[in-house]
Amino acid sequence: MKKLLFALLFFGFCCLASAQTTPQVGDELHIKSPTSQTYSYVKFPKPNILIKRGVVSRYKSVYGNAVVIEDVVTKDNGTIYVNLRKKDGSKFFGYLTKVQANYSKAIEAKEIAVLK
Repeated sequence: MKKLLFALLFFGFCCLASAQTTPQVGDELHIKSPTSQTYSYVKFPKPNILIKRGVVSRYKSVYGNAVVIEDVVTKDNGTIYVNLRKKDGSKFFGYLTKVQANYSKAIEAKEIAVLK
């Protein structure tokens, strides 16, 4: 009986430890490369807009950037959006100071990752 109790307690602790935490202002994230051609849950401009502006033609310039959560917005349906800015203070693609991302879906799609 003791073994069963300890096994259930250990399983519950593991589930709580692996659960996603809610984002806080000031948390640091890492932008990873998208699995497709464009980002689905991080709201970067489309490539044609970047080409028209003459900035870049790909998203390679944002791969590996460290970003900080500037604002957390929770919608009525429970979706959590975060506003991200670069940790070093520079701009995305030379003209965007911040971008918005769907936090839970971007983490699941591995477009962003939490820095530890």
